[in-house]
Amino acid sequence: MIEVKNLNFAYGKQTVLFNALNLQLTVGNVYGLLGKNGAGKTTLLKILTGLLFPQGGDVNVLNFKPRLRDPNFLQEIYLIPEEFFLPSVSVREYEKAYAPFYPRFDHRIFEQLLKEFEIPSLNRLSSLSFGQKKKFLIAFGLATQCKILFLDEPTNGLDIPTKSQFRKILASSVSDERTILISTHQVRDMANLIDPIIILDEGQIIFNQNLEDTARRLVMKVYEDEQETNSCLFCEKTIGGYIALEENKTGEDSKIDIELLFNAVINNRERIMHLFEKEV
Repeated sequence: MIEVKNLNFAYGKQTVLFNALNLQLTVGNVYGLLGKNGAGKTTLLKILTGLLFPQGGDVNVLNFKPRLRDPNFLQEIYLIPEEFFLPSVSVREYEKAYAPFYPRFDHRIFEQLLKEFEIPSLNRLSSLSFGQKKKFLIAFGLATQCKILFLDEPTNGLDIPTKSQFRKILASSVSDERTILISTHQVRDMANLIDPIIILDEGQIIFNQNLEDTARRLVMKVYEDEQETNSCLFCEKTIGGYIALEENKTGEDSKIDIELLFNAVINNRERIMHLFEKEV
């Protein structure tokens, strides 16, 4: 569904996504794209949607070259960016103008989500708060029924009740025919949704694993004494002790904390990559 081979991209002389970036995503998953500020997450989303053009390598999405912006490609993708502009039109005017671009747009789903998100349909979009605008775009994106949904920091600007609401709505929208790629720093907001986990660092994909395989190789432990963490892959001080990630040598069942996993991969990349190269 999405295949990236040897991708090269730079802003001027500053390399963001450089030679030999490879990525393959399949249908039916909610991928979490994680990385530090400036790692290239938003740039990658823009390349996958045809808003930026690769300077080398090959990018295929749904058997299309995104840079060509083929209408048959565009009707099957929807991007909700972190920063956006909405015109000074009503919800209904926007729906009338843009829904026809998506052949499977479901007006019933759109109406249901507007009610659930409490979006006033008569107000002009430009008069809505940032959080309301974000909820409107999420509702419209889900109603398109497109094959790939790209979300860049979708929970930014949402209050706590709406974040919960968003997770429930997005979970109900997952299907075997749709792929969702979420770029986020708000890992705890997305923890029960995203799987597999992709980590981008210094212009390279350094981790791309589902949580089931990750839990077979890694285990999370809590220790009271720092000396007990000497052999762990990564540890963080917490109230009353230390939370650690280490090799799962005994096949223990353990739920992986994604934020801890991210920090472990960033700080101990080579050891963790070596573990995933080994047969379990």
